Amino acid sequence: MTTELSRLLADARRDHVTLDTVPQDHLPADADAAYAIQHEILAACGARIGGWKIGAKSDSGPIQGAPLPDIDLHADGARLPREIFAPLGLELEIAFRFGRRFGVSTAPYSETEVLAGIVSIGATIEIVASRYAAWPTVDKLAQLADLQNNGALIVGEFAPYREDFPFVSPSLQFSFDGHDVVQTTPANPAGDPRRLLTWLVNHATSRGITVTPEMVITTGSYTGMFFPKTAGTATGRIEGLAPVSLTLY
Repeated sequence: MTTELSRLLADARRDHVTLDTVPQDHLPADADAAYAIQHEILAACGARIGGWKIGAKSDSGPIQGAPLPDIDLHADGARLPREIFAPLGLELEIAFRFGRRFGVSTAPYSETEVLAGIVSIGATIEIVASRYAAWPTVDKLAQLADLQNNGALIVGEFAPYREDFPFVSPSLQFSFDGHDVVQTTPANPAGDPRRLLTWLVNHATSRGITVTPEMVITTGSYTGMFFPKTAGTATGRIEGLAPVSLTLY
């Protein structure tokens, strides 16, 4: 019953509440069902696709993604209330934009074609949130359906794309009210995040969705997830890119 779950998730997203339980027969049966629910959520919220979040748990592992509602993308320096997000995790990421449209196609685009289409890169802060009260002990397909646990995305200023940018291990800082919050050596579990982009283009275009230059494609955390316990300002700095910040009140 994918329609019922999409309605529950859309209502919870709009009302900033979490679901205590979800009936077993409402859960997506497979990834295709989860991806269908994602788009039903956007339609129910009256939102357009403003971007995508994509990621993988290893440099050769399977890739997953979710469309991001345009109403949940915010510019650098955004101020947002803490209480509308649960559990409220913060991640520092690198995002891409293309300089061309990738139109709907039944034939896959090649990696060469996709990488040649990159025009700019920028730093982002993702707010990780869930519509399930039991997160993170929630069915993985149910989390995928829930826009892959996205709460909001703060988008920094973009810079021209550089092929020689150190995507695997950039020099960076991530702080909250001036205190460093990076607990591990900065790295993206997907390895070079550019490997995710061809999957995204073909995932979207094979489903009847054009990938446009306006879309922001964020590609997974370099810093792990930080859970702020108070109001304050998160600031991310990735060497070679403009800084990005978010104030929670």
